[in-house]
Amino acid sequence: MLWYPYEQMKTMNVPYHIVDAKGVYLYTDDQKMIDSVSSWWSVIHGYNHPVLNQAIDDQLKHFAHVMLGGLTHDPALRLAEKLKTYLPGDLNYSFFSDSGSVAVEVALKMALQYYMNRNETQRTMVLSLENGYHGDTFKTMEVGDDADYHFVLKAFGPNPHVVHIPTTVAALEEAFDTYHDRLNCCLVEPLLQGAGGMRMYDISFLKRARELCDKYDVLLLFDEIATGFGRTGHRFVSDLVQPDILMLGKALTGGYIGHAVTVANQKVFDGFYDDNPEHAFMHGPTFMGNALACSVALKSIELFENEHYMDKIQRIAEITRREMENFTDSRIEDVRMMGGCVCIEVKDAKTLEGYQQFAYDRGVFARPFLKYLYAMVPYVITEEELVKVLTTMKAWFKTH
Repeated sequence: MLWYPYEQMKTMNVPYHIVDAKGVYLYTDDQKMIDSVSSWWSVIHGYNHPVLNQAIDDQLKHFAHVMLGGLTHDPALRLAEKLKTYLPGDLNYSFFSDSGSVAVEVALKMALQYYMNRNETQRTMVLSLENGYHGDTFKTMEVGDDADYHFVLKAFGPNPHVVHIPTTVAALEEAFDTYHDRLNCCLVEPLLQGAGGMRMYDISFLKRARELCDKYDVLLLFDEIATGFGRTGHRFVSDLVQPDILMLGKALTGGYIGHAVTVANQKVFDGFYDDNPEHAFMHGPTFMGNALACSVALKSIELFENEHYMDKIQRIAEITRREMENFTDSRIEDVRMMGGCVCIEVKDAKTLEGYQQFAYDRGVFARPFLKYLYAMVPYVITEEELVKVLTTMKAWFKTH
């Protein structure tokens, strides 16, 4: 029996059975529906894209996967080189893994060992954000701050090595005043906190974080697994404020294959580059640098560049604002918009009960969670399709 994610198996609704997918549409036996959440924010080019399909087919004629331990291959080398030229500044060194959560684990381990290699053994603490979400592996749960997902950690009690703060400059400065000599990193989802409630905050927080990290020699880590490739309206938030370590996943492969990357700058890489074998980074996911994943990622980036995706995202943002900025209802706490994301936060989670089926009946797939009804559509969506998604969201409040 298949065990589904984030569900009480005893009481869950029967999932919609998908038999085909193309463009922005998912197909069941009896319905065609727009995927308004891009398969957890990853399928930016839509489904069954001929260019991405061909990239998989071409690589499969040679091999699907070989380990990177003692071996290498062109798709991994080319993707690492592409990221070196594509990402800002000196974010030049790509360490691949098989999921976003593992990419964050890699970054946290990298940040800790960076200081252990320098014998700064007191730097064991991580500064991260309230309402943060970085994955469901154990260290990512510790640095996250979402009790709805990570309540299992109550078994261990408070973690003395993690400090969570709100996204205010005052809280940031206070944390650095108190803990700066014990911090190895400051980890954030930049500008947009996804699973924690599509919370949005100002770039001034990140600029000040960069200044404080420089002042106190703390590494700045950006989890752009959800925000990368244009979701915030910026290509990467890292284009505005450069971190020391960047994590990418989800849209990296256009949603085709689970793959992720942790990208380090020159300073971090130099902290491991040594004659001492104990200073090596001892980590190695089996499927890191998977040849199929790297091949499709290269084509995904090519599509993003050549087909002017930032213009598409700007258009999505303009249409969304036009349709949603004056929308109100007494049950709504807030309507938030940023780039390719819109979120309606309601005051009571019960307000959204039944919405998924309501949307399905109108040809839209949605997956609200807790108090949040949101859309993160594929970037290839048409204006008519996007308006249908947004109209469906508004219609729920008008008819219930």
